[in-house]
Amino acid sequence: MRGTYVPSDQAGKITRSRSFIKPCRVLARFSIGGGNPMVADIDHAASLRGFSFRIGNDDQLSDIFTQSAPVHFARTLDQMLAFLKARLPGSNDEPDAKKIKAFSAANPETLHQARYLAAQPLRASFAGTTYWGVHSFPATNSDSKIRFIKFKIEPVGEKVTLTVDDARAQSADFLNDDLDLRIAAHAVRFSVMALLDRPSDPVMDVTIRWPDEDEREAVRLGTIVITGVEPDDACDEAMFNPANLADGIGHPPDEIFAARRAAYVISQRKRR
Repeated sequence: MRGTYVPSDQAGKITRSRSFIKPCRVLARFSIGGGNPMVADIDHAASLRGFSFRIGNDDQLSDIFTQSAPVHFARTLDQMLAFLKARLPGSNDEPDAKKIKAFSAANPETLHQARYLAAQPLRASFAGTTYWGVHSFPATNSDSKIRFIKFKIEPVGEKVTLTVDDARAQSADFLNDDLDLRIAAHAVRFSVMALLDRPSDPVMDVTIRWPDEDEREAVRLGTIVITGVEPDDACDEAMFNPANLADGIGHPPDEIFAARRAAYVISQRKRR
């Protein structure tokens, strides 16, 4: 997807990053969890939706990765590997339910993401979904003051939901179909919000939310307007990498972000 980013007059109070304080072009990619692109969208009803976007110009680019849940499913790399191993299929091509139950009991924080998604209504539109950046980013403003922020990307307009029965009556690829229709009608806009930290916030643990996260102070950095559809190759060729952050937005300190910096490059190369 292509579009534009329009900053708000509040953006400079949070970051000096030119990606966020000046108008610029946007390259965006929406995604849905699961490794099989041939599976119908309804069969991914409880899966994460993803919204990645690149904003900025020339050498001041920022790649921001967000998802439809406010937490990650693992706190450390070791825990993430154990989570995946517990779900490996056995000789009957099915995961061992007892192994998964035992792992979950020993690692209850790995259930936070799944429980959040299970409690949400079926999101019927990429354009009508709220997305979060689960990491805590150190942001430096024009006065050289630093505080942690979390990105929250909110749709402009109502959230769009469906019942499961209504979704089954849609096309297998109804999320992309809906997005195409909305873009054609010039109706896809998102507010880019920065949630502001407090001194005791857990900035190292991506499996838990900041206290009172939904009610706390937030600043609107700007608005993303999606204006057109690009061929899939345009996004596959673009090297989205969460380590690409313009001056003024620093790398989060948690272990998962550090791993993503390398893993996303490998994943991108395999797509080409």
